[in-house]
Amino acid sequence: MPVSESSLLILLLWAIIGYALGAIPFGLILTRAFGLGNLREIGSGNIGATNVLRTGNKPAAAATLVLDAAKGVAAVLLARALAGEDAAQVAALAAFLGHCFPVWLGFKGGKGVATFLGLLLGLAWPVGVLACAIWLATAAISRISSLSALVAAAWSPLMCLLVGQGQIFLLTLLLTSLIIWRHRTNLARLKDGQEPRIGGSRG
Repeated sequence: MPVSESSLLILLLWAIIGYALGAIPFGLILTRAFGLGNLREIGSGNIGATNVLRTGNKPAAAATLVLDAAKGVAAVLLARALAGEDAAQVAALAAFLGHCFPVWLGFKGGKGVATFLGLLLGLAWPVGVLACAIWLATAAISRISSLSALVAAAWSPLMCLLVGQGQIFLLTLLLTSLIIWRHRTNLARLKDGQEPRIGGSRG
């Protein structure tokens, strides 16, 4: 963990800002903007890029992926620039929670993978780049989005230590645990050999 630099009030402020950024439902916004219908009634009903892809609109899915990652990067970089590293980590956690549990969607958000990768890129870009590379490699081999996310997340805490970014190890471990918990139904389907491949009907 970083040295505490900010007051409790400042940290609370950045928690609120991070949550607000993370809770922007880009998947819903973009599917409506592209005239693709209600994302909640498509596929798994998830608001993330994988489910947007099930509309058949690849540009909308790609834009969702980029924007969901970008809001994580923005939360970290803004907090770091205006407050400090402790605020950046608080904002990172809050942004992830905002994406997964947005108040204006009844606390039913996405699974947080793109935002997680964006947070890592903002917190320590070498870790983020490695996590993205692992996701891409696993997806290319398996064609299973959830498996790619789980493998990338599982390796992330170790990568923090391997590249000398121990100051984010505990936060990354916590985020990884949340990623795994959010994918518990996917894990059950993976175990049973029933998890759909990228572009399938569930996720």
